[in-house]
Amino acid sequence: MTQASNIPYDELEVGQTATYTKTVEERDIQLFAALSGDHNPVHLDAEYAATTLFKERIAHGMFSGALISAAVACEMPGPGTIYIGQTMSFKAPVKLGDTLTVRLEILEKRPKFRVLIATRVFNQRDELVVDGEAEILAPRKKLTLDIPALPPISIG
Repeated sequence: MTQASNIPYDELEVGQTATYTKTVEERDIQLFAALSGDHNPVHLDAEYAATTLFKERIAHGMFSGALISAAVACEMPGPGTIYIGQTMSFKAPVKLGDTLTVRLEILEKRPKFRVLIATRVFNQRDELVVDGEAEILAPRKKLTLDIPALPPISIG
């Protein structure tokens, strides 16, 4: 098991940053389609995708949103964080094989443990692919938790 720690509200500071990185793989697209029910052929069918303005398959937009969620939940503030809201603007397509880095930055600490965080996603060429902000309810207490391993997942 691995462990994850959080940063409680009192330890968060405006300007504080964190990152989370993941490479988009075929398995991710298949699992996201299965989980979400979004079977748009631009994500799953190379022949169809070749006829679109993207000319190749692209990842689901909300896949990037899921990576933002992972960054907030696992990096900053971390375990115990509750999402209140999220805005996202999609700036560029995400393609299979892209390595995405979520960059978080604390923009504002608000009353009642609420925090506004910049949520930006960049590809391996440092191109902004998603721009947004999240409002979260930060954890009140410092936590270090064991994160259980996930069972193997098969597509089918």
